[in-house]
Amino acid sequence: MVSIRGMHLPLPGDGPHIPFQTAARYPDPAVELLHPSFAALRLYSASVEQLASGCRWAEGPQWFADHGCLLWSDIPNNRILRWDAATGNVTPFRQPSNHANGLARDRQGRLLACEHLGRRVTRTEPDGTLTVLADQFDGARLNSPNDIVCQRNGDIWFTDPSFGIQGWWEGAPAAQERPHAVYRIDGQTGTLHCVADDLDAPNGLAFSPDERVLYIVESRATPSRKIWAYDVAADGTLRGKRLHIDADGAGALDGIAVDALGNLWAGFGSDGRPGAAADGLDGVRVHDRDGRPIGHIHLPERCANLCFGGPHRNRLFMAASHSLYALSVNVQGSAA
Repeated sequence: MVSIRGMHLPLPGDGPHIPFQTAARYPDPAVELLHPSFAALRLYSASVEQLASGCRWAEGPQWFADHGCLLWSDIPNNRILRWDAATGNVTPFRQPSNHANGLARDRQGRLLACEHLGRRVTRTEPDGTLTVLADQFDGARLNSPNDIVCQRNGDIWFTDPSFGIQGWWEGAPAAQERPHAVYRIDGQTGTLHCVADDLDAPNGLAFSPDERVLYIVESRATPSRKIWAYDVAADGTLRGKRLHIDADGAGALDGIAVDALGNLWAGFGSDGRPGAAADGLDGVRVHDRDGRPIGHIHLPERCANLCFGGPHRNRLFMAASHSLYALSVNVQGSAA
């Protein structure tokens, strides 16, 4: 079942429903200040809400302001779901979805999707047909494109770890033909460029508000997960790699989003390794532009990815394991 404002909408391939109770008082104790500066980003009278539940692994949320809706992926169930802001209804948007993961929009507002099963990046045209933007590089197939973002100049950037070819859960078993990498599709020519191939399982990625810096999550870095910062050159190459955030063995970083002030909001949770801390980590960890942790949004599930949306771009949507959550905050997401 997918939960909708206390009701239940049956959908094929249901996963567990996670019971959730919105906080009865303000401020919501689930929104924790790790540094006084986070108080300015918190709305005193806003609580974490559960918008839907019943997924098997929720990922890749993307807001569509012109349709007043949010799309997100339920990877193992091979579907993209749609939440309608006006009604609260949840309906299937695409099924099968080729085990789609990360979603984005291009400069013309078209849906971009990272497909694990197809090992490709696609664009949905206005008539509903799919155009393949990338599925191989230097004669070898991509692994399983994971997360994606579109730059203001039209260039499309995506990460390509091997999660979707490791078994039948998020795709299909297959041989890895390319190293884990980060790619850029030139918005003018459609040419695919490999911009980084030295990260172990690159995952979430996001630009700074001025798009001069690209942040990339290395989700299999040891001994702890990391977020790297790169300077983006005028020719689309990456330079000046530097460590921006180190989870320091305490948790796993996943999808990321940047707000208009340059703060970085990261899906967070236990990394599942022996001896790793688990209590209190599930949710979203917020870092300031210098990489200092300043806030944490506690969820009953590990958060995989997130985005800003709503009429004023100040509603944080969080895809977390089996459920979709939202929280209004006192800052806008970085303008796309």
